[in-house]
Amino acid sequence: MAYEDRAATARPAPDRIAARDRRRWLTAVTADGGRATTATQFLVLDSVAAIGFAGGLAGAIVAVPQGVAAMLPWAGLAAASGVARGLFAMLSARIGAAGAEGAKTALRRRIVGAALHRDPASAITTGAFMSAVVDEVEALDGYVARFLPARKAAALAPILILAATAAASPVAAGILAATLLPFIVAMILAGGAAADQSRRQFVALARLTSHFADRVRALPIILAFRAEDRETRAIGRSADELSARTMRVLRVAFLSSGSLEFFAALSVALVAVYCGFNLLHLLPFAAPEELDIGRAFFVLALAPEFYAPMRRLAAAYHDKQAAETAADRLAALPAVHAAAAIPMPTGPIDIRFDRVTIRYPGEARAAVSDVSFTVPAGRIVALLGPSGSGKSSLLHLLLGLAPLGSGTVRVAGVPLAPGASLAEIASWAGQHPLIVAGTICETLTLARPAATAREIDAVVRHAGLTPMLHARPGSLDGPIDARGGGLSGGERRRIALARALLKPAPIMLLDEPTAHLDAEAEAALITTITVACRGRTTLIATHSERLAGIADQIIRLGDAA
Repeated sequence: MAYEDRAATARPAPDRIAARDRRRWLTAVTADGGRATTATQFLVLDSVAAIGFAGGLAGAIVAVPQGVAAMLPWAGLAAASGVARGLFAMLSARIGAAGAEGAKTALRRRIVGAALHRDPASAITTGAFMSAVVDEVEALDGYVARFLPARKAAALAPILILAATAAASPVAAGILAATLLPFIVAMILAGGAAADQSRRQFVALARLTSHFADRVRALPIILAFRAEDRETRAIGRSADELSARTMRVLRVAFLSSGSLEFFAALSVALVAVYCGFNLLHLLPFAAPEELDIGRAFFVLALAPEFYAPMRRLAAAYHDKQAAETAADRLAALPAVHAAAAIPMPTGPIDIRFDRVTIRYPGEARAAVSDVSFTVPAGRIVALLGPSGSGKSSLLHLLLGLAPLGSGTVRVAGVPLAPGASLAEIASWAGQHPLIVAGTICETLTLARPAATAREIDAVVRHAGLTPMLHARPGSLDGPIDARGGGLSGGERRRIALARALLKPAPIMLLDEPTAHLDAEAEAALITTITVACRGRTTLIATHSERLAGIADQIIRLGDAA
């Protein structure tokens, strides 16, 4: 069975949330500064303009025997009301779309923050985050832009239409009110029938997107094991299953729309029959009113508008189902709070660790326990120790990527708040240098896009990148993929060091900059690091005794946690 079919036919996942919590979550993340309320107001004004249009049309018909002069004011009212309706509908759509865009942007920022700060042991894959930030967030668009305004307008606009109809014909208003109940029942039944199919289809789509993104990310491994045919067939079967589910959703949607249109047309037809028989005095019962041509046309023109707000709501109901399904998955993503930055200190910067303990959530043992040392201003300190002894965790703590369990970190004498980050005042080169798809120059200037050509040439020379750039077509402007294809490990690390050099930061943080290099490449890179760290407060995490030899102080950490 295909991947999505299993996911879509399974019982609700553990990450499903209660209906009340889902509504509360949706309300919180779709807050749009009152735009939904404003969009609703324009939809209600559209119904008011519909009353004006019906009045203008009826008045113009009544005035036909009196000549063109008598018709003009009523025709003007109808024309002005028609223009106003178009304007109100356009403004409602634009304001709703702006609110949806703002809500989606804010939520995407939160998801990207969660992806960047996620626990490495988390079961949530990169593909799941990609699916969330693209498909699932996009599912909120219709909910904010169309459903929320339509839901509020559907509660008020029909009352205005009914009141205007009752002023002209209480019996016609009674007919509309009487047919409202089966219309609402049809909406509930149609919504219930579509809800389950829609939810299954959306979950299948999200799972397929996540699955496909993970397979693309693992493409080199798939190719290495010659599993591309098997994966292609599996994804193809899943896509076919998703297509079948989508068609089932569409069939239910068409049936529900047909039932709603039937009851709406039935009510308008009953009003039309009543008005016609009343005008001809052919009613089989004694009517409590006698209509004239003006009131009859007014009621007939207004009858379709009674159901317009609810038909608009029914059309947006699928957006509600998609948003609620997306909420089940989005609310399960880990929450993240942006790391607080600290201002640039004045004067020399030293870093003091005082009885620092780092313990990650869910871990039985601390990554770092009761560590104290000082990195003097402008000096180099190397952290030596086996894998798992907490070297990288101490660097991550300074970047707001590791939790401070106890103790204090002081930067230039100022305590570092929990979750605060030195990213603004630090240059960073990690174990796995980040390469961005584009050009080598774009990768170098990632932390300082405004760097001049002279500054870039200087760091390229100091980092020892000149021979590599001369050998590559295009030099700095040569294309490169996100995996750094064609670059050796040493070249990638030199690029990371050049990027760190380009950022005029007083603190340098280096995590295993010479790992997995041969002796010759390591020696050349150590020379580059020595230049890069000159005049900066530097903390280096390394296994290499040779690299540690350039440090002013060596801190040896204990056994692996």
